[in-house]
Amino acid sequence: MSVSILKPGLLSSLQDAGRPGHAALGVGRAGAMDGPAWQLANALVGNQGGEAAIECTLVGPSLRFERASVIALTGAVIAAHVGSQPIPLWTSCFLPAGSVLQLGGMTHGCRAYLAVRGGFDVTPVLGSRSSDLHARIGYEHGRALRAGDVLPIGAAAALPALPAGNDLRPLHWSLDPQPWFDFDRRPLAMLHGSHWSQLDKASKQWLSDGSFVLSKDSNRTAGRLDGHVLRLQAPLELISEAALPGTLQLPPSGQPIALLAEAPVTGGYPRIGQIAAMDLPRLAQLRPGDTVCFHESTLDEALTRLAARQQRLTQLVETIAQRLEHP
Repeated sequence: MSVSILKPGLLSSLQDAGRPGHAALGVGRAGAMDGPAWQLANALVGNQGGEAAIECTLVGPSLRFERASVIALTGAVIAAHVGSQPIPLWTSCFLPAGSVLQLGGMTHGCRAYLAVRGGFDVTPVLGSRSSDLHARIGYEHGRALRAGDVLPIGAAAALPALPAGNDLRPLHWSLDPQPWFDFDRRPLAMLHGSHWSQLDKASKQWLSDGSFVLSKDSNRTAGRLDGHVLRLQAPLELISEAALPGTLQLPPSGQPIALLAEAPVTGGYPRIGQIAAMDLPRLAQLRPGDTVCFHESTLDEALTRLAARQQRLTQLVETIAQRLEHP
């Protein structure tokens, strides 16, 4: 059972929860940029083991399903069709054998997730099927998908809520994306970094109350923020330290860099802030040219918000599983 890539889209790659725990070897985590969207796409097709999905960026791919499959699309608002029939988002849909799914542009957001029941069953590397495009680790040495790729799908039993048939059929219910997708583009929560005190007064004020623009040079490694030039009170000589997604660095240009899913495991630039993990999926959904602004937070606030989201997400995944098995 497999899926053939007819058109790759702008940047499409296989992603799961990533490969944490290998930083000592110089290997970053990678994984889905918008973790909740990836997890909910898998939940909607009845996957329960952290299966790999396709992360689409700005313009999605076109794919042919050689056998009947159940799919789900979450994340950014993306155009999706099989022939002339539109495919709804934030629900699951049965596709008969031979279906060609065409994913187009995104009207809101930057990244959408395509999950299939059984998951894309490529060979894991260091316990993950994620493609690390920066480190070249994963499917086909960590590259983006190309036309002609054939992706195997893992074996899975039929889904009771969408039994096999000959017609394309979506579920009769869907998720509300509003709790999981920031349509309002609220400020991102930021904690003070270890070198926050080294910023001059004007730069601290701007970082707290001003705004930046996400650069077109941004990618899965980092989001470059254009706008007001930030300055230190005095030059710093630093050695490389451990880095992780969400770290806000200040290079010599004075334009901050927010590390993302494919962050290097070390970095030598001053660390002026740390974006709360709760808000990293929202940063991942910003498009080049979008405004980025911050509000100051504390570690306790960030941990409380993250724990509350995880509890809501766990409860929702359990509810979805029950409804899929007992329609």
